[in-house]
Amino acid sequence: MSFNDPYRNQDVLGGARGHRRRIPQPAPEVEARNGVVVEASYDGFVGAIIGLEKTFDGWCVRLEDRRGVARLFPMNERGFMIDGKPVTLVRPKAKPVPASKNLSASGSRKVENVQAKVALPSRIWVEGVHDAAIVEKVWGHDLRVEGVVVEYLEGLDNLAEKLAEFRPGPQRRVGVLADHLVEGSKESRMTQQLGPHVMVTGHPFIDVWQAVKPAAVGIKAWPTVPYGEDWKTGICERLGWGSDPKEGWRRVYSAVHTYRDLESDLIGAVERLVDFVTEPHLQY
Repeated sequence: MSFNDPYRNQDVLGGARGHRRRIPQPAPEVEARNGVVVEASYDGFVGAIIGLEKTFDGWCVRLEDRRGVARLFPMNERGFMIDGKPVTLVRPKAKPVPASKNLSASGSRKVENVQAKVALPSRIWVEGVHDAAIVEKVWGHDLRVEGVVVEYLEGLDNLAEKLAEFRPGPQRRVGVLADHLVEGSKESRMTQQLGPHVMVTGHPFIDVWQAVKPAAVGIKAWPTVPYGEDWKTGICERLGWGSDPKEGWRRVYSAVHTYRDLESDLIGAVERLVDFVTEPHLQY
């Protein structure tokens, strides 16, 4: 008696006779940069990369979907898909800057082996510690070359008192960077008629966070927070960053690398202040 054995012409371990088992091919590696949209192979969650985090189990990537829901996924091999094809996400690598394009974060040419200068009498004042951190991160090299010190006021309400104490003059200029400097605002009224040795510039944003381009942070736009609600807390809650502004600041600060990550209003304001306090004709 004969019968058809379905396994007669097959190698159970090796696949159909004459054919090798299919071994998954290595997936291409893609740098996990903010803004890249991927699909998690685990459960199909689709979102834009908004940051990396190191956990007990290794590096993970945080994705945010179009509804603002954020989730953390391990960066396993072939763990994600782009355009329906599996990829392996890897940590971004720092790109070397050619010697002919050795530029600072502000876009100016770096001065190599610069010696520390005695600080100029003139100063640049910013409203808060976050403003100072962003200015230092992007313009730090330029300011050290020029010998300019950046100090923060802990709020524009302290400006009048600080100016009275500092006593600006022809060789002791003060440049002030103000948030939310728009016509008719409290900030605009507080910075009028301060004399020829004080320059106030600023940006129209409520906070310096908003002067960071949304794409750099991995979001489509900064949410609107109603008047009277704490702005930073409201931003964090609406973006799914929790309710602690410290977490939001970590995300914002880590997203800034060069002037290209900032809005032009802030870039122009800082550049004008640097020029004002370092004009060549000033005799220090």
